[in-house]
Amino acid sequence: MNTFGNLFRLTTFGESHGVAMGGVVDGMPPGVAIDEDFIQEELNRRKPGQSDLTTARQEDDHIELLSGVFEGKSTGTPIGFVVHNKDHRSDDYNNLRHVFRPSHADYTYQTKYGLRDHRGGGRTSARETLCRVIGGALAKLALRAYNIKIQAFTSQVGDIVLPLPYTAYDLSQSETNAVRCPDAETAERMATLIRRVKSEGDTIGGIVTGIISGLPVGLGEPVADKFHATLGAAMLSINACKGFDIGAGFSAAQARGSELNDLFYTDKAGNICTRTNHSGGVQGGLTNGQDVVFRVAFKPVATLLREQPTIDAQGHPTTIKALGRHDPCVVPRAVPVVEAMAAITVLDFLLINKRY
Repeated sequence: MNTFGNLFRLTTFGESHGVAMGGVVDGMPPGVAIDEDFIQEELNRRKPGQSDLTTARQEDDHIELLSGVFEGKSTGTPIGFVVHNKDHRSDDYNNLRHVFRPSHADYTYQTKYGLRDHRGGGRTSARETLCRVIGGALAKLALRAYNIKIQAFTSQVGDIVLPLPYTAYDLSQSETNAVRCPDAETAERMATLIRRVKSEGDTIGGIVTGIISGLPVGLGEPVADKFHATLGAAMLSINACKGFDIGAGFSAAQARGSELNDLFYTDKAGNICTRTNHSGGVQGGLTNGQDVVFRVAFKPVATLLREQPTIDAQGHPTTIKALGRHDPCVVPRAVPVVEAMAAITVLDFLLINKRY
């Protein structure tokens, strides 16, 4: 499956060292103003070479819209797009042709398909996520009419954790630093850690927190397509993602119901609200009108610039030391990808529930 979504669907294609990455968005509502500058800005948030904390690969990631847009608006027909690869160095991967990188997709792809593209990971490369960012940017443009806001930020790198709840910060400040953390002091500590890990030829993981505000009550489908189940599937499909939770998440396992229940009240405007949000904006698989708060955990990048023991394609012991340009931590560049997949999920549910 290279397609995500039901009524709003994104299909992606391409490999990291191929001619181009691209995709088709089907189900885009007609008449939506298509702001190409905004789409490009979203791509720029994800592209490589942003700072010394990311891979040094230089790609302008310029989007070309091929179809589905006329006189600046969506026509309701499939929107095709392509982004050409320009700065791939395939020779850097020649030493990986016949060996399996630990914790990478080399062995599983080779076993499943009988062959694999060893250059930059081929289809398994995180470069595929630029297609998701484009699909998410289109979804965000459609969501503007509903005043739905999606904001993600880095809340943890290694053992450095953002100390206060997200409500204590101006989340727009996340875009003022390379780590994409809303607290400048914490961001600098995270950056220092990433630089140290990079200097050691190692990598490190972290957590992206996402906030979806302004959702109507009732998005989601019982029983298998609960809102948070689909949102979780969207996040877990992102490269290097190893965990997803929502609201109190795993900490709920050690709490009592009296501590965790979100008590209802009616505000001065007559709206039904909850005094806390341990549910993370979802109850019974349906949105309840509060902020949807979720976390996405990313593992350290599997490709290390240091020697590791492994085996070759014949099962013989060997060693490997990767060359090329790689992210020491994917988390800062994953932030716009998390937002994009959340936007796609939300717009799809709005269409399913006939709210759009």
